[in-house]
Amino acid sequence: MQTNSQLRSSSYYLFGLIFALAGAVLFSAKAIVAKLLYREGIDAVSLIALRMLLAAPFFVAVAIWTWRQLPALSGRDFFRISLLGLLGYFLSSFLDFLGLQYISAGLERLILFLTPSFVLLFNIAWFKHTVTLRQWLSLAVAYSGIVLVFWQDLQIGKQPQVMLGSTLVLGSAIAYAIYLVFSGELLQRVGTLRLVALAMTVSCMACLIQYAVLRSFPTLFIQTLPVWGLSLINATLCTVFPVFLTMMAVARIGASNASQAGMVGPISTLFLGFWILAEAITPLQLLGTGLVITGIFILSSKNSRLARLNKT
Repeated sequence: MQTNSQLRSSSYYLFGLIFALAGAVLFSAKAIVAKLLYREGIDAVSLIALRMLLAAPFFVAVAIWTWRQLPALSGRDFFRISLLGLLGYFLSSFLDFLGLQYISAGLERLILFLTPSFVLLFNIAWFKHTVTLRQWLSLAVAYSGIVLVFWQDLQIGKQPQVMLGSTLVLGSAIAYAIYLVFSGELLQRVGTLRLVALAMTVSCMACLIQYAVLRSFPTLFIQTLPVWGLSLINATLCTVFPVFLTMMAVARIGASNASQAGMVGPISTLFLGFWILAEAITPLQLLGTGLVITGIFILSSKNSRLARLNKT
């Protein structure tokens, strides 16, 4: 029979797992919402501006709260956080939403899912980390899955558009991987909650400034009711909620376990795309998705074991 402490521990882990799964599904759903918004006739600049306009109050509130609760940041730290926010959230999100105009939601999610492999490759290139046979195997399996899905999309879509969209989303994944590589040291000193809140606030400001430069800013508020409704879903359910759900999950079950739970993302996007957008699901897409998830699982399970060894 389990003791009360064991039951509490099991419940704590279970809720962490639920948070991680929910965060992955909700964050992946932004591709579906973006596709629906494009059907309403808006472009990528307007889409991301509306998303950040509606999400900004949440991140500004958290940024103010952490600013009051935690020690003050140095000017150098704030400068680095601003750069990371521009790279990891502004540039990455903008390239992602641009790419979604040309490729399926399923392919977009699979390309973004390669981010851990880019982190590994950047660590090899910049920090001279050694690579094990297991890690090379994980890369080979994951990238073979992407090739299959990419080839499938080339066959059923317009080749120039698929190439352009895939390149843009690939750029998004690379930008976010660079953010992850260089945010590690800051996370330890600044704190995850404060770093994310400040970086997202900077990103929100950058998106709104971009709209003001490229468009007439007052026109941002002249949108149809469906656009406002979908943008509110995009800002809350697909942006704010996943960010904080994932952080709560990491606090309960650790980054490695949360990362593995996030593998549900590409699967959920594939089936949501089929259900909501009527995107086809072919055996080749299922095989490619399975290979990508297997490759990332091989990589993350290796990191999970290392983390447990370091704790002993």
